[in-house]
Amino acid sequence: MTEKNLDIVIYGATGFTGSLCVKYLKENYPNTKIAIGGRNKKKLQGVAEKNHLDCEILVADGNDSDALDKITKRARVVLSTAGPFHRYGSKMVASCVKNSSHYVDITGENFWVREMITKHHEEANKKGLRIVPACGYDSIPSDLGVFFAATSFGEPLKSIFSYHTWKGEASGGTIETMFAIRDLKIDRSAFGPFSLNPKNSITDEQKKLTSDKVSVEKNSTINAWTGPFVMAAANTRVVRRGAALLAENGQGYGKNFVYKESAYYSKKRKAYTTTLMLGVLGFVIMTPLRRLVRPLLKQPGQGPSQAVMDSGFFKCKLVATGESGKQKTYVMAGSGDPGYKVTSKFVCESALSLLGDHAKLPGGLGYGGILTPSSGLGGVLIDRLKNVGISFEEVS
Repeated sequence: MTEKNLDIVIYGATGFTGSLCVKYLKENYPNTKIAIGGRNKKKLQGVAEKNHLDCEILVADGNDSDALDKITKRARVVLSTAGPFHRYGSKMVASCVKNSSHYVDITGENFWVREMITKHHEEANKKGLRIVPACGYDSIPSDLGVFFAATSFGEPLKSIFSYHTWKGEASGGTIETMFAIRDLKIDRSAFGPFSLNPKNSITDEQKKLTSDKVSVEKNSTINAWTGPFVMAAANTRVVRRGAALLAENGQGYGKNFVYKESAYYSKKRKAYTTTLMLGVLGFVIMTPLRRLVRPLLKQPGQGPSQAVMDSGFFKCKLVATGESGKQKTYVMAGSGDPGYKVTSKFVCESALSLLGDHAKLPGGLGYGGILTPSSGLGGVLIDRLKNVGISFEEVS
């Protein structure tokens, strides 16, 4: 078998987020042996030159299994930013499982993650491989924030409700994914509230109490106006899968644990206008208007200026309620545009978490499967993120 002589291969390194990952690892972890990969050798060379990086360049199309195998036979961890993942990610995940590489990415495409679970979870589990999608802004604040709150609380939980605020721009890749989904023939069951959960992991109580419907209203618990969150449909499924996988390992949050998430705003008007804009976006995506509107928006690989990225932030408030009725509030927060600067930090630190001692990760040595940030990386990733400016704290 080929020697695993590369710590991390950044696949999709020529994209906007991929190039940020290259810069992040070069500046912060110069001793980590990385290589960059993608479809276009000339563009990859440009990324290496721009970052003054002397590393291997590995050329592989997302549909070329033989070329992908040459990457995964050598990589301890593959970090993929090449989306939409339903287009470019399936053969990479298959290659990672085949050749025993751990894997992280930044997808929010749960219908695709569900397909990967069906195809690869069992084999990855047997091999002790950690395949961890959703390591970007979707869905680390939700999934890891819930993990932090639940493990800090001190008793089994009845529920956690999370509330998100942020300043940033949607990436070209995210926009491409949102518009591309409409043209796919996807089974409606792929969008159910427990669509990523393992079989037989949902109680009757959870089915009864779980709802993703969110209306605009004043929330007295956090003293703010709440409304639908644009990424809740992706995040909630990841959190529920993470909770179920942790429960399988005896680390669950509570037998009938319920999760829900919203956005929050300081003013009523902002809550209503943002919700209206979300509705308009949904209408555009679901109708032929999308063909007219899509060319006017950011394309994959396009992103904002450094100044715009530096001025962004995210904040996630988590209100946890124990089975006894006791309530506590936690906050996870960080600076930087969530879709770019924060996402690149999240996914790089996720990949680095897999280079260390796996005995410290959830499930311990030999555990694997198609996991989530909480069930695959847990406290190890929290500690890493705390060291690079992401805060986790109990506030009340």
